[in-house]
Amino acid sequence: MATTAEWIEGARPRTLPTAISPVLVGTGAAIGAGAIAPGAALLALLVAVALVIGVNFANDYSDGIRGTDDDRVGPQRLVGSRAAEPATVRTAAFVCFGVAAVAGLALTAVSGQWWLIAVGAVCFVGAWFYTGGSRPYGYSGLGEVAVFVFFGPVAVLGTTLTQAGGVDVAAVVASIGAGLLTCAVLVANNLRDIPGDRVVGKRTLAVRLGDPGTRRLYVAAALVPFVLALAGVFDRPGLLIVLLALPVAVRPVRIVLGGAEGPALIPVLRDTGLLLLAWAVTVGIGLAIG
Repeated sequence: MATTAEWIEGARPRTLPTAISPVLVGTGAAIGAGAIAPGAALLALLVAVALVIGVNFANDYSDGIRGTDDDRVGPQRLVGSRAAEPATVRTAAFVCFGVAAVAGLALTAVSGQWWLIAVGAVCFVGAWFYTGGSRPYGYSGLGEVAVFVFFGPVAVLGTTLTQAGGVDVAAVVASIGAGLLTCAVLVANNLRDIPGDRVVGKRTLAVRLGDPGTRRLYVAAALVPFVLALAGVFDRPGLLIVLLALPVAVRPVRIVLGGAEGPALIPVLRDTGLLLLAWAVTVGIGLAIG
């Protein structure tokens, strides 16, 4: 039976910046538009965190029963390491999805944006079939596309919309940056796993692009969001504060461009998550103060 520490590791807390960051950016955009809705912001955060943890458990389950995680370079997985029964991990995923669904329904009720229920349903389907089902799209190189859409425009603009009732150009541009940086987290993970994924037939975008192309993609996804944020300085001078987050990009970008492989890339995943969070905090503040 898995220990509490193993369950916490299985939830992959290092990926939580991908849940928190779009809510910070979206809330900053809402405040900049004159809306202050802490209740809606907290509900959005609960939806995002529960959904990300649920995705992590779902991926653990689906990859584990396929044998994808039998020879893993990164952190231990519950099913792949035989620390927990597959059915138990699957149940944990569904419980998290249930929490996200209840919080999402509450958020739509508070905001009155009932059509977002359909968007939420698409999010849950995307979360499960990333690695689940007979033809998971994460195994076909489409993971980055889904991550960009769900953690960028959907999460950021959904957060803004439920608080402010609408979105502006600055929020849309910021949502693109958030999506790209979240993609950088996934690209860092998949770059590390290229050799193992090739063996098990997991055709991620990293496998398709190859090592050099994936490294270039990572650098672009990590740095372009800063360009996008700075492009908005003329309209929102407060966005200049994003420069405070730029030094956080130095270490992971240097490691990736330096050709690190395997376990040497594990810190990049952590550092990219911190970069995403730092970017989101500064952009959120910049959008809020205008």
